Amino acid sequence: MKISILGRSTGRGRRGRTSVAVALGAVLALTATACGDDGSGSGDGAKGSGTGKIVFWDNNGGVRTDIWKEIIADFEKKNPDIDVEYVGIASTEYQSKVDTAIQGGGLPDVGGISASMLAGFAAQGALEPLDERLEGSSLNGKLNKDMIESLRAAGGGDDQLYSVPTSANNGVLYYRTDMFEQAGLEEPTTWDRFFEAAEKLTDKGGNRFGYTIRGGAGSIAQALDAMYGQSGITSFWDSTGKRTTVNDPRNVKALERYAALFKKVTPAADLNNDFTKMVAQWDSGEIGMLNHNLGSYQDHVKALGTEKFRGIPQPVGPGGKRVQVSNPVDGIGLFKSSENKDAAWKFIEFAASAQSNSKFNESAGQVPAHADAAKDAWIAKAEPTKLAAQALSDGSTTIVQLPYYLPDWNTVSKADNEPNFQKVLLGDMTAKAFLDGLAEQLNEAQAEWDEQMG
Repeated sequence: MKISILGRSTGRGRRGRTSVAVALGAVLALTATACGDDGSGSGDGAKGSGTGKIVFWDNNGGVRTDIWKEIIADFEKKNPDIDVEYVGIASTEYQSKVDTAIQGGGLPDVGGISASMLAGFAAQGALEPLDERLEGSSLNGKLNKDMIESLRAAGGGDDQLYSVPTSANNGVLYYRTDMFEQAGLEEPTTWDRFFEAAEKLTDKGGNRFGYTIRGGAGSIAQALDAMYGQSGITSFWDSTGKRTTVNDPRNVKALERYAALFKKVTPAADLNNDFTKMVAQWDSGEIGMLNHNLGSYQDHVKALGTEKFRGIPQPVGPGGKRVQVSNPVDGIGLFKSSENKDAAWKFIEFAASAQSNSKFNESAGQVPAHADAAKDAWIAKAEPTKLAAQALSDGSTTIVQLPYYLPDWNTVSKADNEPNFQKVLLGDMTAKAFLDGLAEQLNEAQAEWDEQMG
């Protein structure tokens, strides 16, 4: 499997902005309180004895708890002198919990660190650089190089690796094949077909809806995906690299059409739904379509079997071109304040090994980072993963890379603007006013970044 990152070198470090394309190609061909934290938050810790207790914070607690506990049990069986305390934290709460611990103490030894949150943690000096450890590890040369570079680029410009990649993800349109067949609808492979199906599948009196929209935590990335997919704009920044394209008139028009779906063809509860509630609602209800990513595939299989739904690449837009925004590469980082770094690294190394990485990603339905895990047979059986890989390697898809390298990205795209997106859904704010405000914050964050990088 190859994930290619096409970026522009600027002489200011790896910035990862402007036309960074992430392509998942040829998958099938390749195939609590931390132990030892002195309360100083991001202060330097110690190598430790390589044994004893370590604390691991899962950045997707609840959703991934069972598989992580299985991997931890495997690790402790192989390393009986190391005890791993698991702490599951909901993805919507993870960043704020880590930020609080950085300032007040109580960081774990190890934690899930995806590209979307990496820059902020690295900027606060909370993470241990991992290049030297990786070079001397059995993982060296085995991890997908482009996933590594994606995490390196997201780290804030100092060219350090702060997170060992575990998986890559991709946006998927899930749809109920049984409902589409009953209604005589074609597969929603274009945005026009998507909107047509959303309307025709809705029967409010029968409590049946064509679509479920994400209005709660995590709503901005999904809205951006729908915007850029419809508009066909292929870069997050304009030609100057200083101004975002989010409020381009074509994106404004696209968001207006997308937001108008709320309550017209979606449940009213969608206003506050994060991905777990949205996925559960789709799995248990009479809803035609759902936008999420590869990570929820196994949930749908458990709820519906494989006969009642499909997961396909996002619809194509103008000129038959598919445009999607990037999903962040996920990984595991070592916190600098750990007093038992050697034991913590052993856990990271084990979790990213071929066997563990394959086990984790089969459960999550995502693309493995370990080259040997990427060859495993289960990938061919997970249709959305297979189709995503094909779509991203056949030249039909362009990925608009979100600016994960900006330390303010998570705050701007979550806490600062999720409430405003809800106002758009409710009709209390125009799509243009929302996107103009978002653009102003992003342009300011980019200017600060440019000044910092000098």
